[in-house]
Amino acid sequence: MNSCEAAFIVILLSAQLSAAEGPVATRTEPAAEPIRKQFSAAKAAEFLDANAHAQEKQCFACHATYAYLMARPKLALPSSTQRETRLALEQSVDKLPTAASAGAKTPQPRIADVVMTAAALALHDASTTGRLHPQTRKALDRMWELQRDEGGWEWLKADEAPSAIDDHFGVTMAAFATGMAPENYAGTPQARQGLEKIRAYVRSHPPATIHQRAMLLLASTRVGGLMTDDQRARTAAELFALQRPDGGWAMASLADWKRKDGARLQSDVSDGYGTGLVLYVLRSGGTAAADPRLQKAVAWLKSHQRESGGWFTRSPRNRDELSGYAGTVYAILALSACGEL
Repeated sequence: MNSCEAAFIVILLSAQLSAAEGPVATRTEPAAEPIRKQFSAAKAAEFLDANAHAQEKQCFACHATYAYLMARPKLALPSSTQRETRLALEQSVDKLPTAASAGAKTPQPRIADVVMTAAALALHDASTTGRLHPQTRKALDRMWELQRDEGGWEWLKADEAPSAIDDHFGVTMAAFATGMAPENYAGTPQARQGLEKIRAYVRSHPPATIHQRAMLLLASTRVGGLMTDDQRARTAAELFALQRPDGGWAMASLADWKRKDGARLQSDVSDGYGTGLVLYVLRSGGTAAADPRLQKAVAWLKSHQRESGGWFTRSPRNRDELSGYAGTVYAILALSACGEL
């Protein structure tokens, strides 16, 4: 994972967001891609497969490979790309830094790779076999070896929102993946100790943006002690308050991000990332799929898929293709969580 690839997940990815006030320089204009007349899960699978970028510059891409494995199993369609990507990620585990090999000169991307590899494999296991693969267990165990005493990791800080800005994203991804890992991996001694450090980290580093609170809410659905019931309810209400009249959400409304070209992002245009992420978080947090507000968001996603199969999202920095892929991943996760695939 390198700095230009670091705009995940989770994360962590094509439809319409935060068009800037003023001209925005892009290599192409994905916002101009026509919207499909009818939602197609097959086209979404095609988009994910075609843009997975299994490996670039000797490292995996946060915005693509890791996110891809989290979402692709939700589309129950054959995929040689999924099989090949899964195998490549499994094989990469033995090349990741260990507590013995990592030192002060170990680059941040390599530490973040450990967390994201463990998360992608754990979430893929949960969505496919329901069993914890030996390489997944090894990656998760290695993740805890590299955890700092205060609960975080030396995260990639490439000024690429939302996943490569600060340590908070890595902490919430690690917690969510551990809670999702099959065979009660969260109950192992190393996971219990690591999760206690994460709880301490969250207490001393409370989320500073709505996006961070949303990610923490997602993690809290699988790991106890991260948020109180009142905090979860207030975060859900805060997210619902940002829902647009058309049923979607805008990525730019989730934090005070700034574009590299200085243009101001609009927070009043719904897009794939904002809608997909918030819908997935709210549904995971217990809001019923039949809730009219969630059904309105589902309708927005199904009516804003692009011809390529993805959902467009204007980047909060300068690479729309990264936010578009991440947005497509969350759109698929959200539709699956709502029983719409």
